[in-house]
Amino acid sequence: MNNYYKYLPISDEDAGWGLSIVNAGCTRVKPDSCYPVPNHPGHHNFNWKKGRVLNEYQIIYITAGKGVFESDSSGVVDIRAGTIIILYPGDRHRYKPHAYTGWDEYWIGLKGEIMDRLVSNGFFKQELPCLFIGYNEKVFNTLNYIIEQTKTENPGYQPDISGAALSLLGSCHAIIRQGTVDFDIKNPVIHKALLLFRSNINEDFSPEIAADQLQVGYSWFRKVFKAHTGLSPGQYFIQLKIERAKNLLSDPSLSTKWIANDLRFESYFYFCRLFKSRTGMTPLEYRKRINKGSGFLSDE
Repeated sequence: MNNYYKYLPISDEDAGWGLSIVNAGCTRVKPDSCYPVPNHPGHHNFNWKKGRVLNEYQIIYITAGKGVFESDSSGVVDIRAGTIIILYPGDRHRYKPHAYTGWDEYWIGLKGEIMDRLVSNGFFKQELPCLFIGYNEKVFNTLNYIIEQTKTENPGYQPDISGAALSLLGSCHAIIRQGTVDFDIKNPVIHKALLLFRSNINEDFSPEIAADQLQVGYSWFRKVFKAHTGLSPGQYFIQLKIERAKNLLSDPSLSTKWIANDLRFESYFYFCRLFKSRTGMTPLEYRKRINKGSGFLSDE
């Protein structure tokens, strides 16, 4: 995971959509490290003693680690990986990971009458801000999509990511309402593995490291993972990297060598060979195809 955050300007047109994303980010908090991470704007930063009051909603997904949350409305709640935390405007709160675990967090901040209406109609309740949804790949992918779109701020991106945020809220509500969090021993391990692979796509990570972090034997992990996904853990992780590379290749400002390094391929040559074996094209051929008509031909 590459730590990232961004605070977004909202135009009158964006606000008229009814739901706007005002900030987004992701952070890996290592054990025994400072929290919150410094450098956030003053109105979003806080210390444990005073807590914080926001004028927006925030949705925070904890995908690894443990911690504690407290608000005026809910009291103290223990947080485990797989928990969604919803922060409400005007509700004083504080939260932090345990020093011995740290945690991974993905979040978006949002405003608008649509969210106000969902709360006033009882779909989400201020006194119940912590929702355990487990390791849900759809929720993770949606949050990650929103975060990625904020990096470029392409024209029309606000209605796009606001729609994604509404879908995210619908998914969380459905999981809780239907009681579809799977407590079977195998599925939580696999779901957590899927999130581990996605959140470590830019790291020197491997299926063996995943099994070690999940505290399961690698042979058992490989067998169960393949039965669940149809791919071995290694093949799944490679496919994630190829799909991520496709996304990055749409940005002509990023060289193919930078992409290979960012995704931690062992060499540029290996990246090109693997990419062609999976797509039928070299990275440059793929880039030319998707950027046809843009005038961009090469990054070499």
